[in-house]
Amino acid sequence: MVSENQHRATESSPLLHDVDPEAADRAKKSGWQQELKIISRYTAPLMVALLLQHALTGSSIFMVGHLGKREIGAVSLANMTAQITGYFVFQGLATCLDTLCPQAYGSGNPRMVGLHVQRLTLFMLVLTIPIGAIWYNADRIFMLILPAESHETAVLAGLYLKIAIAGAPGYACFESGKRFFQAQGLFSASLVVLLVCSTLNIFMGWLFVWKLQWGFIGAPIAVAIANSLLPIFLALYVIFIKGSECWHPISAEVWRGWGPMLNLAIPSWLMIEAEVLAWEFMTLISSQLGPTELAAQAALSTLSDFAFQVSFSIAIAGGTHIAYLVGSGLINRATRAAQVLVFASLGAGLANMLVVLALRGVIPGLFSDIGEVWHLIYFLLPLGAVVQIPDAVATSLNSLLRAVGRPDLGSYVQLSIYYLVGLPLGIVFAFWLNWSIFGLWCGILIGQSIIVAIEGFYFWKMADWAKASREAVERME
Repeated sequence: MVSENQHRATESSPLLHDVDPEAADRAKKSGWQQELKIISRYTAPLMVALLLQHALTGSSIFMVGHLGKREIGAVSLANMTAQITGYFVFQGLATCLDTLCPQAYGSGNPRMVGLHVQRLTLFMLVLTIPIGAIWYNADRIFMLILPAESHETAVLAGLYLKIAIAGAPGYACFESGKRFFQAQGLFSASLVVLLVCSTLNIFMGWLFVWKLQWGFIGAPIAVAIANSLLPIFLALYVIFIKGSECWHPISAEVWRGWGPMLNLAIPSWLMIEAEVLAWEFMTLISSQLGPTELAAQAALSTLSDFAFQVSFSIAIAGGTHIAYLVGSGLINRATRAAQVLVFASLGAGLANMLVVLALRGVIPGLFSDIGEVWHLIYFLLPLGAVVQIPDAVATSLNSLLRAVGRPDLGSYVQLSIYYLVGLPLGIVFAFWLNWSIFGLWCGILIGQSIIVAIEGFYFWKMADWAKASREAVERME
């Protein structure tokens, strides 16, 4: 174990690889500017990487887009199922490493970064067994839910998920593996890997679906191969480029210490899954309002999803930085960085809102040229634009909760507010007050605003940063 004097940093200590003494001096003097510069530098590659990863898992719909309506419906159904029951599970669990890995690196225990990653990777690989069982039997589940005329779509969606099982372990390994690099400040590593794999995915999709004329099954085969290649290229990056200093030799230690890890992983997953399912419930509720409302909901949720990638990348970059500072014992600097992160996320939310409003006349035509759908999207866009502000701030506050080791608080708030306030209010507004889909979005806006108020109040009045730092050191020991 590294001694306290060896691994505890000072208030002027730079982040991760910023070892220039002049940079350290600037960090001490510049305050907000230095923290904003650090967060911004890591946000850019992370944002592109998140968009690439999002596009990779959803690329199948473009691969089969000209095969027919049934194929498009099957891919959409399969992707939604894969995300809710698999991809978002892995993403949510892996966010516990946003707490553990930067805190380990900041406390002077670089090999603990590798051990944390190995433990969670093993846990998620075990989890792929029940997830794979769900995907393998998905066609039977779909047939019980969908009407008889959609059984062919159910069979195709089930076939897609059967093939996608092969890529699930790779996706799980990549989700934990990219945190291995982020903890070291190597945010470009996952970007490089995703650029390579996304390019291969596009080529394989064209090759399998069209050139070799495999048709529908070519799309999930391409995605499964690309997902399987992701952790392989990460490993090659460690071996031949950078990041090996944090690797922990494979040992029996990987089977121990799961309790503290799961205490962070499960609430972290619930935070992600609560919000994702809330948006899916909005889609299901919209289907009861009519096809026009469902089409408009699909358009606005897609738009919000892409906007979310901007705020989420800022949140992850800032949260990783702050978790490092907490692990290093730099409490004053951590609180300053937290303030910068919240205001940066507020700025991102405002920017997203202004972009949506500026393109209000263009966006509806990107989704539909049907008159009533176009006009409903146009009518809803100002409300959808305003929602971007609390959504962005809440995302960063959730990341802050992970940085200080309190994802449990975030999971309680998210679950209670979304499902006891936001969605119920939306249903009341939509059906009882006849506000239709406008009412659903009003409910979500109110719910997210309450989440921001509660979590913001916690950091303003109740957060104990010194305790979080002590717990981080104890967790490493």
